Amino acid sequence: MGTASLNPLWAALLFPLVFGVPMEEVTSGESVASRLPEGCRRCCDPEDPLSPISPYIVPEVRPYINITILKGDKGDRGPLGTPGKSGKEGPRGDRGPQGTKGDKGQAGSPGSPCQIHYSAFSVGRKTALHSSEEFLPLLFDRVFVNTDGHFDMATGRFVAPLPGLYFFSLNVHSWNYKETYVHVVHNEKAAVILYAQPSERSIMQSQSVMLQLAQGDCVWVRLFKRDRENAVYSDGMDTYITFSGHLIKPEDH
Repeated sequence: MGTASLNPLWAALLFPLVFGVPMEEVTSGESVASRLPEGCRRCCDPEDPLSPISPYIVPEVRPYINITILKGDKGDRGPLGTPGKSGKEGPRGDRGPQGTKGDKGQAGSPGSPCQIHYSAFSVGRKTALHSSEEFLPLLFDRVFVNTDGHFDMATGRFVAPLPGLYFFSLNVHSWNYKETYVHVVHNEKAAVILYAQPSERSIMQSQSVMLQLAQGDCVWVRLFKRDRENAVYSDGMDTYITFSGHLIKPEDH
């Protein structure tokens, strides 16, 4: 069957299906409003129907949990942790009050006897002396100082009472035209020599020395033996010859 053979009734029915029916576009708001009864409106609609519709703000909801109803039983004590670093030293505190006096202590043991820390002597001779075939010890006949008798007048020797450093000095008067040759002796060895050449005039001569002595060491003076004319002068009245010594410092123990 051809199109031209369709009758007018069938053409009227098929026209909307083929070409469509024009319709007015309706918004969703208007569609919902059109279905509401007269005099009703939505809660989100503005009071002024002419004003634009504002967006609906959803309130913020914050949950609240009561921790006290969730607290469990107390747990066991944990292990001890490692010690921390020492802090800085704090400032010094104030001095505390004085304490009560303590009880008297017991007496200590007796100490060692007081030791001698001094020694000194000074002796003189008034008579002259000439040399002989042997060494002659110089003996003295006058005492100026002799603490605790450390100088033996019979032998002419000083005996050290304790080890330490000692000082000695010797003074003699030379004889004119004769030599003066004298030794200061430590034990049996000459420590120093006092010497004066022959001269027309007799003069005073001196010698001094410091010696480190052990306890019991001896120091004395001797006249050299007769290899030549040798003498020390004195007139028997005045003291021209002196020998002195003293402890400077005892040895530390």
